[in-house]
Amino acid sequence: MNCLITGGAGFIGSHLAEALLAEGHNICVIDDLSTGREANIAHLRGHRRFRFVRGTVCDPQVLAPLVAAADEIYHLAAVVGVRLVVEHPIHTIRTNVEGTEVVLRLAAPSRKRIIITSTSEVYGKGINGKLREDDDMLLGPTTHARWCYACSKALDEFLALAYWREHHLPVTIARLFNTVGPRQVGTYGMVLPRFVQQALAGGPITVYDDGQMVRCFAHVSDVVRALVQLNRHPQSLGQVFNVGSEEPVTILELAERVRACVGNRARIEHIPYEKAYEAGFEDIRHRVPDTTKLRNLTGFRPEYDLNRIIESVVTYYRHQSSAATLPVAGVAERPRRRPSVRKPAHTKRHSRRGAKP
Repeated sequence: MNCLITGGAGFIGSHLAEALLAEGHNICVIDDLSTGREANIAHLRGHRRFRFVRGTVCDPQVLAPLVAAADEIYHLAAVVGVRLVVEHPIHTIRTNVEGTEVVLRLAAPSRKRIIITSTSEVYGKGINGKLREDDDMLLGPTTHARWCYACSKALDEFLALAYWREHHLPVTIARLFNTVGPRQVGTYGMVLPRFVQQALAGGPITVYDDGQMVRCFAHVSDVVRALVQLNRHPQSLGQVFNVGSEEPVTILELAERVRACVGNRARIEHIPYEKAYEAGFEDIRHRVPDTTKLRNLTGFRPEYDLNRIIESVVTYYRHQSSAATLPVAGVAERPRRRPSVRKPAHTKRHSRRGAKP
């Protein structure tokens, strides 16, 4: 089978490419390397069934032949990270919405099987209980840039389901909840790799606000397994599925568990949101998925609990030899420049790395 992965040089995409290669499939990855990393796929580049194309999903001339050759498509390409969203909202909206529309439009005539990766951010401020796929969205005001990511991904979902209804495009939507694991970096706000890097460097571990925000973290290998199962299951078509873990933890407790796993007494420092992001920044206090729908359809259950996840990330960073390759992410860190690449189309490009703040 020929599999196309958009954003395949990103954190999740590179693990997905590995898994599909192990199944014996031919893999084509398209990525602009703006937030994806060549190091993520370097070990795959010499494989006879692996192909890498540097390009943007917003350019139909580049993407069209790749879609035509594919039997199934995994659309992961998107803007990644709260920091990048807050600093570049126009880029976020254009990349997410336009890129997804191009992928869907090109896949529709031949009805290519496609899975769209969305995000738990679409639930917005949500509720204190577990979030179900049919729950209402509760987003903040348009004056707060952080909500443009949730809105753009919600529009991606509307587009995908419209193509399913109007053009019978076999599409499935996966809402990912905080995917973590080896190769993820903390540069754009991903919390677990940031905590691990800070702890290994001796601290401080920077926790935003009071640290009482509740999240659930799923290992990338579990998420990849769920994506493949959903994309192959005929009863998943035209539906939305939560994908993640149901093991909740506060961000402060996560910092404490990282510190314990590293084995040092790194100081935990609380940082206000306005210093980390921008004045008036709004965060989501509670985000826990209900994965009953996914479990009932595929039998999916995560193999990694949180302690094992933390251990895997700590082990990964301990084996990295170059601080220049994986910079330590601090609270005051900003990308040195907006990710820039060649522009064959009228927009810049981003790859999805999946994970949420």
